[in-house]
Amino acid sequence: MAYNRRVRILSDEAKSRANERKHGTTFEKAAALFMSGVDYLETFDDAHSDLEDRFLATGPIARGLVLIVWTEPEDDRIRIVSARWATKRERIVYESKVRDLS
Repeated sequence: MAYNRRVRILSDEAKSRANERKHGTTFEKAAALFMSGVDYLETFDDAHSDLEDRFLATGPIARGLVLIVWTEPEDDRIRIVSARWATKRERIVYESKVRDLS
């Protein structure tokens, strides 16, 4: 899946800075995944969707493979909840899904 450039990325600047300290990337840098035009793996985050539907997006950005937790509060709006580098296991899953699509 890839979003078109008309989608608006919503993020909290203070939370983005805290995310960078904790996980090594800002929401702005991670959001490049949504605008890159590259297909990424998207899954529903059933374990954390009690109050709102949350999704996981795994895909490549400039510095590596990123995993973004996000929600879509309105049409054409994405709110980033968290972003971090994919684990070895998540990388394997992503690569196997990409290979299956080829």
